[in-house]
Order: sequence, then structure tokens, then C-alpha cells
Amino acid sequence: MKSQEIIAGLDIGSTAIRVAVGERIGTSEGKDQLHIVGAVEVPSEGVSKGSVTSLENTVSCLSKAIEKAERMTGLPIGSAWVGIGGSHIIAQESKGVVGVSRSDGEIREEDVDRAIDAARTVATPANYEILHVIPKGFTVDGERGIKDPVGMTGIRLEVDAVIVQGLSSQIKNLTKSVYRTGIDIDDLVFSILAASEAVVTERQKELGVCVVNIGASLTSLAVFEEGDVLHTAVLPLGADHITSDIAIGLRTSLDVAEGVKLGAGTALSESVGRKDEVNLSLYGAPEDERVMRRYVAEIIEARVEEIFEKIDEELVRCGRSGMLPSGVVITGGGAKLNGMLDVAKKRLRLPASLGIPMGVSTVIDRVKDPAMATAVGLVAWGNMIARTQGRPKLGSLFAKFAIMEDLRGGIVKWLKALKP
Repeated sequence: MKSQEIIAGLDIGSTAIRVAVGERIGTSEGKDQLHIVGAVEVPSEGVSKGSVTSLENTVSCLSKAIEKAERMTGLPIGSAWVGIGGSHIIAQESKGVVGVSRSDGEIREEDVDRAIDAARTVATPANYEILHVIPKGFTVDGERGIKDPVGMTGIRLEVDAVIVQGLSSQIKNLTKSVYRTGIDIDDLVFSILAASEAVVTERQKELGVCVVNIGASLTSLAVFEEGDVLHTAVLPLGADHITSDIAIGLRTSLDVAEGVKLGAGTALSESVGRKDEVNLSLYGAPEDERVMRRYVAEIIEARVEEIFEKIDEELVRCGRSGMLPSGVVITGGGAKLNGMLDVAKKRLRLPASLGIPMGVSTVIDRVKDPAMATAVGLVAWGNMIARTQGRPKLGSLFAKFAIMEDLRGGIVKWLKALKP
């Protein structure tokens, strides 16, 4: 065994803060293996819809989560890859065009860097900061669809890129919360992109796949095709909306509604017998009250169908409705609801599967929970960025991010400048 490197992923959600800790173990064969040694979850306060609403509460919960992770692993956490989400995140297309610098026309990595840098000059909305510049494909002298132009010959190099941006104030509030716990930020990563790295394979990304993360108050999605990010979106709907619907429909408290949803709920009303009943007192109601289980299922089904209709609208927007061979992979805490996959198949007209973190070794059962996908994905993201520092060919999304390391350095310095 060679030296071990600790990588931490921090997923800050509206109802829970999740921390995953991995070891990047170098073996004698020269291969790297990612082993998850810790995965913890603590209730979240001070965060709503991906945005910090109370700095003190958020810092307190973050401190508890990090302390719990350090106790579990016996390892100090000095820095973490932090996921960022929320309805303020936007993505837009951009194009960068440069002339090849060498007299013989051979394209070098420096030319690729300049093209990506040119794509960053897109007009950003006021008070927004660029989080990611993701190259989708290159064009050399009008020849489109080139994945890796390095070494080719040409005069004009173009890059089509996706620019992911976030509201400056929300980025500052999030980074300030993390820094106040005493740990550094390796980088901010758009949460749905991190989750995608944990639950889908490169093969699925090549064929075409949609990754959906159903959180408490938001649903995020990312569409991949030919290994590139085709489209991303954040929808203001989540699992808490289902709970609220049940509470209103049954005229009960949110706590009882949450218990009913998890204990007796399903998104497939047809699978419930017409005479099946649910006793609300079993889920914390003060009195013995019985309701029809099918009625509960119909409430859930209506909201779940709305969520998938909104997702299909996004697929229509990018021209991939019902046209993704690898289907849809659903992850996040809301994905565990019974009948969720059946509704997805029916509404999206696509194969649907549950997104469970894969590609890592672990002995911790919690890692296999869809709710941990983003935290584990952040660890995988950090691991792959570290592995691709040798500037390999542009065969994967991570390699593209590694080539942009110098460009990304600016935002890292900006984040550190916020540290008190």
C-alpha cells in the first residue's frame, strides 16, 4: 500500500446535511481505489430550497455533521468538496472561438484552454458567478463533433460549452457557513452533476440518460448524451410537497403526514385495495382515526405525476422526451417512495431505475441509500479530479474539468478570500 488521501463530500440539504468520507488508496499496481470509510446524516436547519436562510443554524448543523463524521472515521476533515443547488442555479450555452497559435497549425492544450476561457466571457446576469464551464464538443475549421482536438491540425478552434452559474449572494452565504466550521472548501460542485457521477456509468452517459434527484423541496435533473451534459434544470417541487398535500388532505399534522407517506404511502393508487385502511394513531395522531389507504395513494400519485410532467417538459425543451436509451435514473431521498419508478415509466415513457451509489467500495450500508448519492458523488468528483491532474485526453467529463484547472483556480481564490 502507498499513502492514503482523504476526500470528503458535503451535501447541504433542506432537511438533512450529509457527509461522506473516502480514502483514495494507491495500490502497488499503481491503480487508485476509492473506499468510503464514513457516511453520516444529521437534521438540517437554516437551509430552505438549497439556500441558506439562517447562518447560525446552518453553521451549527454543519459542525455537528462534520464532528459526527470525524468520530465515525477517526480521521480529521480539513477540507471538503461542497455541493451547491437551489433554484438560483442556471445553465446556459456558450461558444468560444480562437485562432491556433502554432505556425504549423497543430492544436495544443494551451489552445484548448484559450478556447474554454473565451467561452467564459458569456454575458452573465447581474450578481451571478460562474461555477462550471463544461465543454461539450469542439469544432476545428468547421469540422464539428470533435471530442479531443489536441494534436490535430487547423487554423480555427471552437468549443461549445455549458456555463453553470449561481447567485453570488447565495454562494457567499454557503461558503461562509462552511468556513465558519473551520474546514476549507476544495471547490463548489453543482449537486446534480456530483450525484450523476455516483449513480450512472460512462456507458449510460454515452447512450443518453436523465438523472433526477428528488430532494425535500427541490427536484434537480441533468441530461447526458455522448458523454456530455446536454441540459440541466432545478424544479421547485420535492418530497415535502407530497407531505404537505397529505397533511391538507387528511387534515392532520405534517409529522403524521410524513409518517403515513413513508409507512403506508405509494404513488401507485391502482395497487391499493379499495377497502384498505390506515390508522393515523399509528403514526402519531392523538386520536384513533382511520382513512382509506387508496385516498392517501391518490393524493401522492397526483403530486408525483406533476413532478414527472415538469421533468418531461424539460426533456421536451432539450428535444429528448421519450428518446433516451438509458432511460431515467432517480435518486435522492424522495426516490425511495413506493411506486415512484412505475409513475416515472408511465409519464416519461422511458426505462426507470433507482439511483444507488456505485463504483466505490465500502462496508457501510448507508452508502447504498439513494439519499447519500450526492455526498458520495462529491467524493467521487474530488477523487477523479485528483486522478486527472496529469491532463489526459478529453475522453471524460472529469478530464475536461482537469484541463480547466487553471481557469477554475480563479473561483477557488475568490472563495478563499471570503474566509474570515
